[in-house]
Amino acid sequence: MPYEQLDLSTPKPVLSWANHTLGQDETKMAKNVASLPFVFKHVALMPDVHLGKGALVGSVVATKAAIVPAAVGVDIGCGMAAIKTPFMADQLEGKLQQIRQDIEALIPVGFHENEAADTQVLHWQGWQDFKHLHTGVQHLEAKATKQMGSLGGGNHFIEVCVDEQDQVWLMLHSGSRHIGNVLAQRHIETAKELAKLAGEKLPDPDLAHFVQGTPEFEAYWRDLQWAQNYARVNREVMMARSKRVLAKHLANGQPFTPCLSVNCHHNYAEREVHFGEEVYVTRKGAVRAQQDDYGIIPGSMGAKSYIVKGKGKADSYCSCSHGAGRLMSRNKAKLNFTLEDLIQQTQGVECRKDEGVLDEIPGAYKPIDQVMANQSDLVEVVATLKQLVCVKG
Repeated sequence: MPYEQLDLSTPKPVLSWANHTLGQDETKMAKNVASLPFVFKHVALMPDVHLGKGALVGSVVATKAAIVPAAVGVDIGCGMAAIKTPFMADQLEGKLQQIRQDIEALIPVGFHENEAADTQVLHWQGWQDFKHLHTGVQHLEAKATKQMGSLGGGNHFIEVCVDEQDQVWLMLHSGSRHIGNVLAQRHIETAKELAKLAGEKLPDPDLAHFVQGTPEFEAYWRDLQWAQNYARVNREVMMARSKRVLAKHLANGQPFTPCLSVNCHHNYAEREVHFGEEVYVTRKGAVRAQQDDYGIIPGSMGAKSYIVKGKGKADSYCSCSHGAGRLMSRNKAKLNFTLEDLIQQTQGVECRKDEGVLDEIPGAYKPIDQVMANQSDLVEVVATLKQLVCVKG
């Protein structure tokens, strides 16, 4: 689907791949961002766009010489990892429940953390730089160490899936855990204080920003990169543990080599070159989709997910959606659906079926097929996955 330019009177245009009219609050949020003086060229909205904080989830914002920490968000580096295994679906027969239980035994979920860090965690080079992070997180090193290799809650998950050829995949979704959240909050607070001192009149306090070349900018950028790396390694640790579970059940405990591995952020910022200029690209709920980039676009529990390759569409800042996108808030989902609805909508999936995950019911999300149709110019589908096991916090 080609994008449409929204009919908004803003200094910079807003291009949308959503193929639907934004609500009043969403429109206001898009206008606020597109009115910032340092926004470059235009704002791009992905097909799964919905309300966020400061900036819309599912938005790509390129900026010149400035960055908005709240636009990146508090789960810095949140993203996806997936591997294609050499195993086939028939090898899973009769083993799904035990596989789920073994993954849950190895990987803490929700607010839980590891009792002790394993070798893979302790050998991460990033720990050497912890002392240089914001002073407000220095007391959290032990917690950050124990949380690496843990899933968290909300919409984070670990799944065993099969593709159209019945080949087995592992896929998971998680970010930078508590340490990333606190780092983000500390810097957001600083940005707001600076805006207040400068008497800036922002359309939204959450759009307070840092200017390139200032100590505050450099401190945020350093901590941002550290948290993004933490999130990536966190996914690697969980994937390694999930691989061990599959190897135990499908390969007599023998290690295996994945046929394909993907690990991508969808809440982050990087320096990139677009339209011939170096800019800061903030993807808030969006995946980089440069030419031949592999990406992951998950559906909800019980819906299809996609492994994709980017087409390098310039107008999207070489980006695509990060999932189906929420159709309704968590509270609204709990009011609109019952436990029976959850059981029915997750038929055939070995997963939790209790009221604790009712807000993650498939019906609370946009139809993934429509989301994919709306971005056919942004990505090509490499594999279509259907989950058989889903572990949630």
